[in-house]
Amino acid sequence: MPFSYKIDKERKMVMSTGYGVFTLEDALGHQEKLRKDHDFDPGFCQLMDFTHVTKLDLRAEDVRRLAQASIFAPDSRRAILVTSDTAYGLARMFEILRSTFGEKGIQAFRNLDDALDWVLTKDTAP
Repeated sequence: MPFSYKIDKERKMVMSTGYGVFTLEDALGHQEKLRKDHDFDPGFCQLMDFTHVTKLDLRAEDVRRLAQASIFAPDSRRAILVTSDTAYGLARMFEILRSTFGEKGIQAFRNLDDALDWVLTKDTAP
């Protein structure tokens, strides 16, 4: 299982965690599982934790494909937590691509506390 998640309805947050080798198929499968979960709300915020991923098996075109659609609301805050330079670059690419669709609430982080502080901010303007 390369991706797991927990929905915290009290904080209105989805905590997604990747493990091991992470692929486009893993990301698409994760989106599909979330979308079908009766506790999921597109208005929730999300923390995507990639610190346990040992290899990102994604190409730039895979990131572009992932950025084509979102299951989250355009104003949802979504933090992507990474440790490597490669993962940070791909996360920033995703962030920029989603912004072309009007989604300004995605940001890449290297520090968990910073990511949580940002994603849980009550201010609606990212």
